[in-house]
Amino acid sequence: VMMEDSLEDKLYNVMSAIPATIGENATVIDWPSEPGGEMPVLREGSNEWVCMYDNADTPGNDPMCVDPVWMAWMEAFMAGAEPENSAPGISYMLAGGSDASNSDPYAMEPAEGEEWVVSPAHLMLLMPGGFDTAVFATDPDSGGPYIMWEGTPYEHLMIPVDPAG
Repeated sequence: VMMEDSLEDKLYNVMSAIPATIGENATVIDWPSEPGGEMPVLREGSNEWVCMYDNADTPGNDPMCVDPVWMAWMEAFMAGAEPENSAPGISYMLAGGSDASNSDPYAMEPAEGEEWVVSPAHLMLLMPGGFDTAVFATDPDSGGPYIMWEGTPYEHLMIPVDPAG
């Protein structure tokens, strides 16, 4: 039997994803108890940022905090709809993250023979019109910014950062 993390544990986890000056006033939500369900609010915030607790469906610790553009993107993604990305958007994942695929947004696990894409601390950037592969790599191991899910409606730029400054 798995123990459910306490509210305090979840808030501590979320704060590892974002600078404290933003996170202390962000709304914190949890993952739905069933697919397609409501994302319960753990703490109401007073700024426009929304933070999500670690996704239990991935092997890594991956809390994230998103601005309103990214929140609209997340809602579209979860609904299987195309996001509008009418303005730049930014998301913090300063605890890092893990994804099943760098090319398939809906992969639930890595393809046979592939590994999880494990990302160090990073920012994620959305831009209207996406990103140019002549400017940015698509290889997560490039060491610099790279395009995740290139050529899909969910394309975004992953920007590795050093959270220690």
